Amino acid sequence: MTFYERKISRIKSNHYSNDIQIATVIATRNFINNNFDEELNLDFLSDALFTSKYHLLRLFKRYYGLTPRQYLIDKRIEKSKENLRNGISVTETCFSVGFKSLGSFSTLFKNKTGKSPSKFRKEQFSRSKLELKS
Repeated sequence: MTFYERKISRIKSNHYSNDIQIATVIATRNFINNNFDEELNLDFLSDALFTSKYHLLRLFKRYYGLTPRQYLIDKRIEKSKENLRNGISVTETCFSVGFKSLGSFSTLFKNKTGKSPSKFRKEQFSRSKLELKS
């Protein structure tokens, strides 16, 4: 093995240490993407993927820069924006994307977007009216 092959092997082992870990993290993300409207928590995810919840938490954070919970919230907010743009009510949107409380949904939505869900919906509605007039 040449000097460069050893260096590449060392770098690969440090940054892409385990294909199984990568597959686990990708499977977790895909599971969240497909089931974001369900009640998901770290215990459930780790059981579904047959791994320690702390190990899963560290892996997910290392590869995506977010915890699974943060990723889940971002996914739910993204889907709720889409629902609000399509004219679905705030209450219906809240429960359809997996939130259990309208208050926590509104608070998280405002923290992530800078606007309340109702204000966001009104702005999208008025914007679509302007586009129709043009």
